Amino acid sequence: MDLFDHSELKDKHAPLAVRMRPESLEQYVGQEHILGEGKLLRRAITEDLLRSIILYGPPGVGKTTLAYVISQTTKGVFVDVSATTTGVAELKKLMTQARERRAYYGQRTILFVDEIQRLNKGQQDVLLPAVELGDLILIGATTENPYFEVNAALLSRSQIYELKPLTDQDLHSVANLALISPRGLGEIACEVTPEALQHFVQVANGDARVLLNTLEFAVLTTVPNNEGVREVDLAVAEEAAQAQRVRYDKSGDQHYDVISAFIKSLRGSDPDAALYWYARMVYANEDPRFIVRRLLVHAAEDVGMADPNALLMAQAAAFSLEWLGMPEARIPIAQAIIYIATAPKSNSVITAVDHALQVVETTRAEPVPQHLRDSHYPGAAKLGHGLGYHYPHDYPHHYVVQDYLPENVQDRKFYQPSDQGREKIIKERLEYFENLKKR
Repeated sequence: MDLFDHSELKDKHAPLAVRMRPESLEQYVGQEHILGEGKLLRRAITEDLLRSIILYGPPGVGKTTLAYVISQTTKGVFVDVSATTTGVAELKKLMTQARERRAYYGQRTILFVDEIQRLNKGQQDVLLPAVELGDLILIGATTENPYFEVNAALLSRSQIYELKPLTDQDLHSVANLALISPRGLGEIACEVTPEALQHFVQVANGDARVLLNTLEFAVLTTVPNNEGVREVDLAVAEEAAQAQRVRYDKSGDQHYDVISAFIKSLRGSDPDAALYWYARMVYANEDPRFIVRRLLVHAAEDVGMADPNALLMAQAAAFSLEWLGMPEARIPIAQAIIYIATAPKSNSVITAVDHALQVVETTRAEPVPQHLRDSHYPGAAKLGHGLGYHYPHDYPHHYVVQDYLPENVQDRKFYQPSDQGREKIIKERLEYFENLKKR
């Protein structure tokens, strides 16, 4: 199917999402942040002054649809290709045609590349000169973060627009229009209850394509009643859309965004949010080892000495995962999440170790002081190793004042305990030792 073939909109066998594709910006639903009245992109499209753009966003939010609208409004020649089936030779041919079209007829060429992230570096490099010289206007569509996937040189010559998941209000508008439009389901006698429609919207999760295809499936597979009306209630809707789609690409930025939200919820002491993001990852089949590894890091980095047991809880979760596997291990992992989220927080450990590493990198590595050197091997005593060392357990409180650092860094303080949790006790103990040194 050619996505930009106008005749497809009239094909009753085409999917509902294709038949309902808008032909103008007035019919386009959503993305008000970039296409609302007065927005630059809207003016560029309506006045046919578009420059190269990359449309970035999850599936079903209107990237291809927007490109279709542009194809219907531009006076230029619109060409669409798929990154998965187009080779370098074909791209070079398109570039030559665009250059000749501009030189001989003064006509612009607009090239739409679906899934532009799938173009390899060589293919992207072919496009670069034509985009830079203005021989063609590029519209790229991608579900992946273009800053990760698209050639930097191509990015610098394009405007990036992020399309967001459609709101529930947007999806209700799309569904209601499909139910009454002759292009949609308007010629079919059907009734969809508000509860069923809300379920379709909820399950679609911001994806208009999922909404329309599920709605169409429910209507077409429902047996008409005695009056010839297809009644779609909540039970039918639940059967037609059995599982909610969760947008989560384990190799893309959704992967990093969700784990970032998870860690920030733990750090922010919000167990409910942490459990929610954990559930999102579990539902999307994220590798549970990845989740547990992040728990281990967070327990040391953001809880640390305020509650050392947090690290033990994370370790227990990792142990449970190896011995139990999923789904049973979801319970001890959740326990560790709740414990870590509600534990007192301190980042003194990471601050201390990073400071120590920075000092080691930037200062001279002085020899180990004589009294701290190993004195157990033969001949060590003759070299003076260990001479003058005081054994702390021989003194009150198992502490004795002596230097443990080389002379050039003796004034450095790496570990600065906070006043949180158990670390408050550690701070008081270290302050006591410091006062002994001063006396």
